[in-house]
Amino acid sequence: MPKKNAIFTTLVSFINNFTSEINPFIMRILKYLFLLALLSLVALSIFIATQKGDFEVERSKVINSPKEAVFSYVNDYKNWVDFGSWIKKDPEIKNVFPENTIGKGAFYTWESKDGDGRIQTLYTKENDSIAQKMDFNGSPSLVYWTFKETPKGTKVTWRIKGNMNFAFKVYTALNGGVDRVIGSMYEKSLENLDQQLDYEINNYSVKVDGLAHQPMRYYIGQRFTSEIAKINKNFKIVIPKITSFCEQNGITTSGKPFIIYNSYDLQTQLANITICLPIQKEIFISEGSDLVSSKLGSFEAVKATLTGDHSHTKTAYNKALAYLNQNKLVQDAQVSHIEVYTTTSKENKAPSKWTTEVYIPLPIQEITVEPSYYAPTSSEQEAVPTTEAPVTKPTVTKPTATKPAVTNTGVPKTITTPSVAPKRIPKPTPKPAPKVVPKKESEKVVKPTTPKKEEPEVPMSADDEFEF
Repeated sequence: MPKKNAIFTTLVSFINNFTSEINPFIMRILKYLFLLALLSLVALSIFIATQKGDFEVERSKVINSPKEAVFSYVNDYKNWVDFGSWIKKDPEIKNVFPENTIGKGAFYTWESKDGDGRIQTLYTKENDSIAQKMDFNGSPSLVYWTFKETPKGTKVTWRIKGNMNFAFKVYTALNGGVDRVIGSMYEKSLENLDQQLDYEINNYSVKVDGLAHQPMRYYIGQRFTSEIAKINKNFKIVIPKITSFCEQNGITTSGKPFIIYNSYDLQTQLANITICLPIQKEIFISEGSDLVSSKLGSFEAVKATLTGDHSHTKTAYNKALAYLNQNKLVQDAQVSHIEVYTTTSKENKAPSKWTTEVYIPLPIQEITVEPSYYAPTSSEQEAVPTTEAPVTKPTVTKPTATKPAVTNTGVPKTITTPSVAPKRIPKPTPKPAPKVVPKKESEKVVKPTTPKKEEPEVPMSADDEFEF
């Protein structure tokens, strides 16, 4: 036992002597390593700080979808959630979208673990290009999209040009450089865009429902001539404008928005359309406004239902027209067709789930009523009745002297102004003269029966708020 204790004591003494001799050596090594690391960090910081801050990265990919569909999809920031690789990479990212996310002036912001950003559209050229400005963690940049039709699809080129701050320089330097960081993100996003569009845009179906009846409805609309390729874009611009007008004036809307195709010329690729929003009751709009208030009468029509992106409405129209011709039906001469947008991006973000009803009216009765302009006072606007008694056209000597009025029994009578004497019609048996009720202020002014010469429509200029 004493022998074992002596051995243990000797071993401990040896370790203590060795440690006391090597400690200064280890400390010197650690000191040198620390100084080396510090110098490396300083050298790296100086190297990064002196690097050129300007950068430019570009990536391209052929997308298997029509150019119009690709442009429209990219032009709406709400769709970026479905193809942006940085969004899919960070499930906790917070995207904030304003009311307008389409076209010039649209923008959106985001907050993520890598930083905060904001992007805004500066201008667009329909189905051709988009220019945007972006700020990510204080680094400004310009973003450009171009869309070119090719035999295999649409070639999409995504380019960014900007200036890096120090933090972004450090981030890109530690991750392989700015071209690799942004380039890989763009490559993955374009792949997602191709996959998303290939299904959402190209997956659609059309069902011909046959003959259908549409009831009468009042509407507020805007009429103009547009290129057929730009109708969907104009629809997205005009409907929010009409909706805002209704909200500001306390007008109750009723039903889904629709488009009346007054003419549809495939040779010139132009269509005269009225983009409409149905309202609960008839109203008056002052003359000079670009909006009109009118009525779409009830009608019978051949109906086809499209389930899918709006770019396929032409296919639905062609199938409805083929049904009409096969059954030897006659198309109405006043209206080419009507599209009712029953499900849009407002109800469902996926284009493959949108539904559009296409109607080709039959010449059963008059389809549209020319809008009448009248500027009522505030008291007259409040006095507009919710329902109107039927009014028949009175027989008078001069068109401008006749206005309809309603008696206590609801039977329309003729009232003449003092300057025009009414034509007396002999009656077979004498009857007591009915009591005439003075015309209410809220009664609508009826246009003269003398047909008014139509003035040629003046094409709207390119400086208007939407494109034609």
